[in-house]
Amino acid sequence: MATISQDELDGIYTFAVELGKQAGKMLMDAAQVRIDGGNASTEQKEHVQKENAVDLVTETDENVEAFIKRAIADKYPSHKFVGEESYSKGASRDYLIDESPTWCVDPLDGTVNYIHLFPMFCVSIAFIHNNKPLIGVINAPFLKQFFSSCAGRGAYLNETQRLPLIHNPIPPMPKNAPSGCVFSCEWGKDRRDIPDGNLHRKIESFVNMAAELGGRSGRGGMVHGVRSLGSATLDLAYVAMGSFDIWWEGGCWEWDVAAGIAILHEAGGLITTANPPKDEATAPIEDVRLGSRLYLAIRPAGPAGEETGRQGQERTVREVWRRVRNLDYSRPGA
Repeated sequence: MATISQDELDGIYTFAVELGKQAGKMLMDAAQVRIDGGNASTEQKEHVQKENAVDLVTETDENVEAFIKRAIADKYPSHKFVGEESYSKGASRDYLIDESPTWCVDPLDGTVNYIHLFPMFCVSIAFIHNNKPLIGVINAPFLKQFFSSCAGRGAYLNETQRLPLIHNPIPPMPKNAPSGCVFSCEWGKDRRDIPDGNLHRKIESFVNMAAELGGRSGRGGMVHGVRSLGSATLDLAYVAMGSFDIWWEGGCWEWDVAAGIAILHEAGGLITTANPPKDEATAPIEDVRLGSRLYLAIRPAGPAGEETGRQGQERTVREVWRRVRNLDYSRPGA
């Protein structure tokens, strides 16, 4: 597959940024109608269930995705498009990303937040080539936070503030990580109350990470805090900011994470698999495969003494792996 020059990538980035701004305005305009009350149309008031009561989708999702898809088709007709709403209506359950130039879009991440007008919702747009997210745009319009990155150009908040927010110097990972870290996690959509199911494994992992050091048979992590935004995309953006130290999650689809991975990588973060390997102390720590549905992200980190930033990140990965359970999130039909 041919490479894309930096000039071409810069042009795609400029287009993606403008697209993210317009799509974010659509989300906020629809939210404002609901805020204003009586004049809301049916499509802006109603929502329907998609898989269960936790996964709600509004007409706004479809409207925003259709707008983005049309704009990309007009500008880059040869590029592939993967969107949450179009995927949910299709039959394919294959891995969705290949070497082709591909746009991966979530028109509304944090749908439950959006329904309840909790500000943590956003539009997420990623451009991927040769299986790698190269451009990420995340617009959280209620928060007035706009994250963006382009490979080779850095990652930014509101186009001017370089990420991570503290970067002169970038702080190292805490010496006793995960102690001293802010740990981000989500309950997810799999709420089946079955013994040893994903919900129970997550709860055990959350408690392990939060419990006092030495507790839980030595698995207590004593994290500084536990946060759940209700948006995987924003979780990753906050890891790139350095506001979250660790994000651990299973069950995400490509559009949930592609833009966030692009931004996190460009900020200097690490993202690998959520599931601990059998030899967690020595197994190689590899970049996660987009589409694996299992993710562990560590914020950008600076050196401390003889330990490099990457070594600090990897040390933290192994300490997280030691405390969490394996999750079972396969692709449907796999």
